[in-house]
Amino acid sequence: MATVTATEMEPEPRNDQKKPHVVFIPFPTQSHIKCMLKLARLLHHKGLHITFVNTVSNQKRLVKYGGFHGLTVAPGFEFKMVPDGLPCDDDTEPNQTAEQLFLYLSPNFLGSFLDLVAGLETPPTCIISDGFMTFTNTVYAAEKLKIPIILYWTLAACGFMATYQTKVLTDKGVLPLKDESDLKNGYTDTEIDWIPGMEGTRLRDLQEHVLVTNPDDPAYNYVLEAARTADKVSHMIIHTFDELEANLVKELKSIFPKIYTVGPLQFLLNQITQNETPNSSSNGYSLWKEQPGCIEWLESKEPNSVVYVNFGSLAVMSLHDLLELGWGLVNSNHYFLWIIRSDLIDGGSAVLPPEFMAAVKTRGFIASWCSQEEVLNHPSVGGFLTHGGWGSVIESLSAGVPMLCWPVSHDQGINCRQMCRNWEVGMEIDRNVKRGEVEKLVRSLMEGLEGKRMKKKAMEWKKMAELATDVDGSSFLNIEKLANEITNLSRN
Repeated sequence: MATVTATEMEPEPRNDQKKPHVVFIPFPTQSHIKCMLKLARLLHHKGLHITFVNTVSNQKRLVKYGGFHGLTVAPGFEFKMVPDGLPCDDDTEPNQTAEQLFLYLSPNFLGSFLDLVAGLETPPTCIISDGFMTFTNTVYAAEKLKIPIILYWTLAACGFMATYQTKVLTDKGVLPLKDESDLKNGYTDTEIDWIPGMEGTRLRDLQEHVLVTNPDDPAYNYVLEAARTADKVSHMIIHTFDELEANLVKELKSIFPKIYTVGPLQFLLNQITQNETPNSSSNGYSLWKEQPGCIEWLESKEPNSVVYVNFGSLAVMSLHDLLELGWGLVNSNHYFLWIIRSDLIDGGSAVLPPEFMAAVKTRGFIASWCSQEEVLNHPSVGGFLTHGGWGSVIESLSAGVPMLCWPVSHDQGINCRQMCRNWEVGMEIDRNVKRGEVEKLVRSLMEGLEGKRMKKKAMEWKKMAELATDVDGSSFLNIEKLANEITNLSRN
């Protein structure tokens, strides 16, 4: 196996013979890798040896575009790679779809991973696996290797609970749906009323993959298996903070006593990177080339005058929806910075009409990728139009930026529901998007009383997040407990 060795700081001294060794297995997409790497850096700072397992293509992209900013070569942190089915010597960008990657990894990951572990110089103390990597048999691998495993859900508590409800609703006979008409007759507006902290959650706020009628549907069974696997593992980590989801975290701890809430991880990292400029340690995680010019453009704008627009690394949309969103932004007469990936348009390239591009030049700036945390923390950014992926939401909360949410898939529906109803920092754009609605909501966000109220609430959550990650805060203490728990395993 090829190896890249890197770390960001000298760990606290420990007895090398007993140094705990954690193998990280991220879900092979941008936001999950980023979240995993942040936790790995924190645990490395606590003196733990880290082996981080990427696919070959993702590791190449991380080296090429992430650059490991803030990292220096030192012992104790290494990257290892497993094959992903693409040629190892291909210098071109991988054109593998997520589906193709999963189809390859499903039968091939386990053997590659077992070989990888067998070749490590020191045996692992434990495995920290993304909770959605169950399709690669990571729990079975841990059992076979006789190594403890911790599941890391790079989600909010509500995102994990929405996933777990697939099992609960299946056991209750609610899922799969009985008839296709249930998707159109209002049945999915049925509220799930038994979850403290998620009051008002509807069936349609769950992952769209589980709202099916076929019990053999592969996507439904994938989510169901992830939910069932949670019952088999004694420890889990969730990227949230207790104060944000207090009632829900309490409920989860009654089901899963060994839960560590550790967010926002960036605030914890900021405490150990005091020699860097604020948020500079947010760099180094990108699988995409960050286009220059975004920050320079923001520098020319007044405070709180720009809407930042980004739908993440995986979401796709029709050209029609993109243009409805775009014309709504243009017509709002507010400045906007919009990240449009080359593969954002479903089934085609993002070649935008000349008349639209001409209109954009007056108020907007379009880029293919950027350092999101740096953008969100820029004083000129006053609002965020997002798909509602958890990485984006917690980064926006950490920056005190209110949101407009247009959820596309996965946990985005439940995140959107929570931000609008319970956290009071967002407004939802209807799935059947219309430019008039977008214009109205952007104006409300940027200049209306509702936008001002949401901004105030977002700043309150930012303060709560800072307290949670400060010395003796809930997330700060949970990182300590997690590191100590793993260290104790190494002494057994």
